[in-house]
Amino acid sequence: MDIKLAVIHGDGIGVEIVDAALKVLDKVAKKYKHSFRYEYVTAGGRAIDQFGIPLPDEELKKCLDSDSVLLGAVGGEKWDTLPGHLRPERALLGIRKELGLFANIRPAKLLPILKDACPLKREIAEKGFDMVILRELTGGIYYGERGRKNGPYGQIAYDTMEYSEKEIERIVRMAYQIAMTRKKQIISIDKANVLESSRLWREVTHRLNKEYPEVKVRDMLVDNAAMQLIRCPAQFDVVVTSNMFGDILSDEASQITGSIGLLPSASLGESGRGMYEPIHGSAPDIAGKGIANPIATILSLEMMFRYSFKLENEADEIENAVYRTLEEGHRTVDILDNGTRPLGTQEMTQKILEKIR
Repeated sequence: MDIKLAVIHGDGIGVEIVDAALKVLDKVAKKYKHSFRYEYVTAGGRAIDQFGIPLPDEELKKCLDSDSVLLGAVGGEKWDTLPGHLRPERALLGIRKELGLFANIRPAKLLPILKDACPLKREIAEKGFDMVILRELTGGIYYGERGRKNGPYGQIAYDTMEYSEKEIERIVRMAYQIAMTRKKQIISIDKANVLESSRLWREVTHRLNKEYPEVKVRDMLVDNAAMQLIRCPAQFDVVVTSNMFGDILSDEASQITGSIGLLPSASLGESGRGMYEPIHGSAPDIAGKGIANPIATILSLEMMFRYSFKLENEADEIENAVYRTLEEGHRTVDILDNGTRPLGTQEMTQKILEKIR
């Protein structure tokens, strides 16, 4: 297979973790006789420094002309004082919108060998959990009407949450399809006791259930969901929710796995093309120190092979290499739980590479 991949190093530790992931990708591609061509894209803070904007049209075109996108991370304190439309994160919103990437898929799994790194009570960690969170990505409050106006008590700032039936239907349908490959259970998270957009969300979700009668659907208010993720995460399997709620809850779910540095994500559209990235940020405080955990970015490749290219053997190869490395006790500093010397980014990558033969 000949694949053109847009590669965005981004900011902070992005350069280190993406370069590590590309080493793994090169070895898997060689083993399975695939040809990858890399198109390097400048976006985020680096693009602001170089071009004055987070996503120039020329760089966006590289993404549009590729089969998928691999992203490190964008952002950092250096650009925090810029106005909203010039912040590094606007590059991500632009790519998602232009590529039609409406579904963000984030797995959150507590491996038995990492239960001691879980911040929850031991009796909860012992039960483990394995969930997939689907977050709607191109609608809702992040894309709604926004602005400021004068009011009787000074300036008023507003952001509008809007959802159409189509936007809800396509993300919920994907949740049903994934649920059919797992335990046939969905928890749909909303705020239907307050928000009209959430009431429509529920209506569409239950209407689609008629097409997937084998799947059991449960509604849960977002505030309760935040509590339940801590109290009993094992009850969650497939979770589907709106943009803002998913943004918050998926980060909460990631932290109880032991480290945010372990978890990948996929942003997908109807064509199957996607953008793949670790869920952690650019971590400018450790950039250049060679200690960043590369696993989330490497597992993002596993998701890319599985979701965009339908290459299950290659995906399994990467996933198994990562898990065997962890089972051997190798750790980066963020998941250090066995008293051994923490490995740096390159050392951990090399241990994973050794498992691919």
